[in-house]
Amino acid sequence: MLKIKRLSEVIGKRVFTDAGDMFGVVEELNLADNKIDGWRIVVSRDSGMMSLLGGARGIIVPHQFIKAIGDVIVISRNAVPVQPEEDSLSLQEEELN
Repeated sequence: MLKIKRLSEVIGKRVFTDAGDMFGVVEELNLADNKIDGWRIVVSRDSGMMSLLGGARGIIVPHQFIKAIGDVIVISRNAVPVQPEEDSLSLQEEELN
């Protein structure tokens, strides 16, 4: 059975990645042609994701990266921007030299 949610019910819900990491809280939904286009998510300070965003307060996640909506919202790990780690880059550069 399909359970329908109101848009106002998902504002303020906690967002987790599909790896189980706390990401943030839904702040707003972007609509286009009466369909959800994107989700504005504010990154939680205790999530550990602040360092990945480089000082940004949050991100807009396209709707296709949303995996589940219930008591919490689950997003794909691919929606989270990943900065390359300096350690792995330096190891690759050493291997090339």
